[in-house]
Amino acid sequence: MAKVISMINLKGGVGKTSTIIALAEFLTYQQNKSVLVVDLDPQTNATVALIGEEEWKKRNNKGKTLLQLFKDKLDKTEKFSLTDSIVKNVSNINGGINKLDLLPSSLELIDIQDKLPLISAGRFFATSPVTILRDAISDIIEEYEYVLIDCPPNLGIITLNGILISNYFLIPSIPDILSTYGIPQILNRISDFANETNINIQPLGIIISMYRTNSRLHNTTIKVLNSKFASKEYPRIFNTIVPLSTKTAEASDHEATVNTIKQKYGYGGYFDVYDSLTKELLSYVD
Repeated sequence: MAKVISMINLKGGVGKTSTIIALAEFLTYQQNKSVLVVDLDPQTNATVALIGEEEWKKRNNKGKTLLQLFKDKLDKTEKFSLTDSIVKNVSNINGGINKLDLLPSSLELIDIQDKLPLISAGRFFATSPVTILRDAISDIIEEYEYVLIDCPPNLGIITLNGILISNYFLIPSIPDILSTYGIPQILNRISDFANETNINIQPLGIIISMYRTNSRLHNTTIKVLNSKFASKEYPRIFNTIVPLSTKTAEASDHEATVNTIKQKYGYGGYFDVYDSLTKELLSYVD
């Protein structure tokens, strides 16, 4: 059975996309798992990192992204093709990683996301704006062992489409005040949504990213997060901490072709960090 994991933080720039890309690549390359990345974020960072900007432009112009799926519901058309839209064997590692697929996003999702709540629920309320993704991909989810969903930095309709089909959600966060401020809102909103829609979704944990060893604020915030976990206010804090480095951003550059995952992440111990993070993730869901 596929494990579907949404990744969300209400603040951008917290390492969400770089973490999801690394997890996807390590799950496939190192752990031999089949993975589908669903990029719901209109920023399209995961998409561009996995297939490159030129390939994304071609697909976007041909309606082969998630934009077309949501536009179909607004325009009452049926142009979206799931088969044509899924990109097989993506990544800049050795021309692509076997069993790592992508359902790409589009910048133009920004233009339509505010219109989605206005979509009619259909006859007899059989569908709603939050079931669009589920209705489109439910038939192929079980072809994968893991589905990783990169959610927008908000709790709007597009994010809820991802949450609806998820078994778990992850919160990547810089250990500072602004990045952790929205954690209670995430936990409460998803809990309320789960109760209302009768879905079973669990918080998998908080991943500390972009950590600065010598930052008193970062170290203090980590202590606060762990105390909130101990008091059962927050979910677990992952033991593996992802340090800050400009190399993390470079790892998301699709044009920087590399031959192996070790070559891509081997700098400064990052290979060991993401390898440990992936194994820790597997220990919580397998």
